[in-house]
Amino acid sequence: MQYINFYPSPMGDILLAADDAGLTGLWFAGAKYYADHLDPGCQEKTTPVLAQAKQWLDTYFSGKEPPFCPPLHMSGTPFQLSVWEILLKIPYGKTVAYGEIAGHIARQRGLSHMSAQAVGGAVGHNRISLIVPCHRVVGKDGGFTGYAGGIDRKRKLLAMEKASQDIFAVPPKEKAL
Repeated sequence: MQYINFYPSPMGDILLAADDAGLTGLWFAGAKYYADHLDPGCQEKTTPVLAQAKQWLDTYFSGKEPPFCPPLHMSGTPFQLSVWEILLKIPYGKTVAYGEIAGHIARQRGLSHMSAQAVGGAVGHNRISLIVPCHRVVGKDGGFTGYAGGIDRKRKLLAMEKASQDIFAVPPKEKAL
């Protein structure tokens, strides 16, 4: 069973979803994949996970890096999950390019190449926006490309984090991101 709550953020309303295992969704109203994979029989109810997610959002929107992460229950393809795990490692206030994530996954899998477009597809279908920070992924030149919540919102989120415009380099394969 999934449960939902709404959060009135300074950048628009947010729909939160969780099950007994953790947070399953966080979408800005009007986002491209709004409520993607939300249970049709979900119920509006405050749960401990949803309360933690709201506390995380309160801290985040106050301009501070939250010192904790609510329990997450990510579901997707193995490729999507591998991309989303990398997103979780992008530090607050930093950015990484789609191609850098693709190169990191290629090295992990022993491949010579991985498509940055495939990574972009996985990033775009991230169901737990903000907490799984897909807004921190940028184009190879540092440009603000692609964000299901909208490019203007992506700019505002990165400005709020005082994100450097420098690309965050993915470490060599022997180091974790």
